[in-house]
Amino acid sequence: METLIVTAYILVWPLLTAVVLAVLTRGVIRDYGKAKEGGTTVV
Repeated sequence: METLIVTAYILVWPLLTAVVLAVLTRGVIRDYGKAKEGGTTVV
């Protein structure tokens, strides 16, 4: 049982980081699109 818990814990971190990366990437792409439409820069 302990092995199952440790394995699940180790496998959850890559999933969480992938979700966070996807959310950040989506936000950057959205901001880039709005800036391009408005004729401004992102930075």
